[in-house]
Amino acid sequence: MFGIVRPCTHRLTDHLKTEWMAHLCGLCLALRADHGQFARVVTNYDGLIVSVLTEAQVGVTDGGRRTAGPCPLRAMRTAPVARGEGARLAAAVSLVLASAKVRDHVADRDGLLARRPVAAAARRVARSWDKAGARAGHAVGFDTAVLVDAVDRQTGIESLAGIGTPLLVVTEPTETATAAAFAHTAVLAGRPGNAAPLAEAGRLFGRLAHLLDAVEDQHADAEAGAWNPLTATGTSREEARRLADDALHGIRLALREAEFTDRKLVHQLLAHELRVSVDRAFGTTTCSHGAPPPGQGPVPGNPYANGAPGPYGGGNPYGGNGDPHGGGPYGGGGPHGGGPMGPGGPGGPGGLPPQFGGGAPQAPKPRGFLAGCAMFTWLFCTCQICCAKEYEGPWSRKKREGCCRDCDCGNGDCGGCDCCCPCDGC
Repeated sequence: MFGIVRPCTHRLTDHLKTEWMAHLCGLCLALRADHGQFARVVTNYDGLIVSVLTEAQVGVTDGGRRTAGPCPLRAMRTAPVARGEGARLAAAVSLVLASAKVRDHVADRDGLLARRPVAAAARRVARSWDKAGARAGHAVGFDTAVLVDAVDRQTGIESLAGIGTPLLVVTEPTETATAAAFAHTAVLAGRPGNAAPLAEAGRLFGRLAHLLDAVEDQHADAEAGAWNPLTATGTSREEARRLADDALHGIRLALREAEFTDRKLVHQLLAHELRVSVDRAFGTTTCSHGAPPPGQGPVPGNPYANGAPGPYGGGNPYGGNGDPHGGGPYGGGGPHGGGPMGPGGPGGPGGLPPQFGGGAPQAPKPRGFLAGCAMFTWLFCTCQICCAKEYEGPWSRKKREGCCRDCDCGNGDCGGCDCCCPCDGC
């Protein structure tokens, strides 16, 4: 699954966890019911926000839930799942988003998609998802042409962008598409007054989605020679972070203007979890089950980490990150990791020769579309997407966390933020 809002379920209360899973499963089952089993591969975390927004405005109705049968992703348990127009709108949006993602991979000639027959097959799949999304959108009164138009305009804008082009010019098509989807939830809910603030929240959410995708992929895009918005426009990560923080603040302000029957899950996802997504993309996440970035966290069991005062006055007589084996007379790895095979030795900068695991670690190359589909099927059928503490993304090969994994995070502490609603019960 893809998407920028991937909440750790241990930051959710039991009630919010049940509600979030209801919308996730509801989206998956809506795709299966209307478009067949294969369409379930387009289930994504961001699409379900459309379903969440719709229900938050009308509340949970008698027909808004049904009990779904056992599923491997729920450890063969039944569960209440969301149904209705919100889930169907989420399905339409997810199909068009997935189509855009496939066409983007085709344009970048990723993996097997560099081969013409495979690329042609992928384009046919993308076109079928466009048509399916249009049918699903029409059923709930939403014209997906605005989404397709945004995808088509994106390619032209990227081809013209260069150093000095404002980054927001590049993100505009995504902003327009998500604004339309968010605003239509107000139509489905019968709250026309919410259309303007939700369109603004959607516009800023689309900006964030584009920004975070660019930040997370910048290194891999550079290695692969692929187009990246930050690199192409010469935008620094500091400027990208400023834009992301502004978007976060704008989303909260926009949500304040909207009227909800029950805003708790919307608040948790778009106020708290979205902040976590930004921190994760920029490497500043503080979730306790994640390892700290190099040089930014203490070494377990070492009281002198990060230069803390110690018996030598500086925390570590050999420098490094407070690790007595991290530097010193043996090079970069202590008495067992440096020496003649350390930096500057026969093994080169990485220590051991590459054939023995030395050298700098290389980021895995993304899988092609078909290989990614095969891996997704394997992850799906073995429940790793749901239950694994960590697994490799089927297409991106980035490390992902199962949506029901265990961790030692806090349980959703608001921390006194400037929220769009009171934080009791979040």
